[in-house]
Amino acid sequence: MDPNGSIDDKCESRLYIGNLDLRITEAALLKMFSPFGKIVSEDFLWHTRGPKRGEPRGFAFIQYSKNEEAKLAMEKMHGRLACARPLVVRLAGEKYMLETADNSTKAAGEGHKLHLTGSGMGQTSRSAKIAAIKNKLKSLEEGSRTKKQKQNDDIS
Repeated sequence: MDPNGSIDDKCESRLYIGNLDLRITEAALLKMFSPFGKIVSEDFLWHTRGPKRGEPRGFAFIQYSKNEEAKLAMEKMHGRLACARPLVVRLAGEKYMLETADNSTKAAGEGHKLHLTGSGMGQTSRSAKIAAIKNKLKSLEEGSRTKKQKQNDDIS
C-alpha cells in the first residue's frame, strides 16, 4: 500500500514491456521511455540459469511516478518498432487477467474471444473480468460432473 492509501495506483503506473529484441539494453529502454515522465523503477529481466544464463528474457517492467505518464507511454509506445520488432506495452497487471479471461471463455465452449474495451490496449472492464471468472467456474463444475458420470458408468 502506498502513502496515499491506494494499491491500484501502483498497478496503473507500472508497465509491462514485451517483445524486446535481445539487442536492446537497459539504458536503451530507459532512453526510449523517459520522455513520457519520471521513471521511479525499472526491472529488466535476465535468464538466471540454463544455457541462456545472463541473456535478456525479452521483457521488462517500468514504473512511472504518475498513472497519466504510464498511460501516455503505453499509448505512444505500444506497437512501435524497436530493432524491427513491435513493442508490446500494457499495464503490468493486465497480462494475467487477460490470459485468465481468455482461457475461461475457451474452456466454457464459447466460440468467441473476449472483446476488449477502452483504448484497444487490452483493458478489460470489471464486468468482463467477473463474467470470465464465472465462466471458468461453470466449466470446472461441468467438467467434474462429466468425470463423475463416466466413473459411475464404468462401475455399472
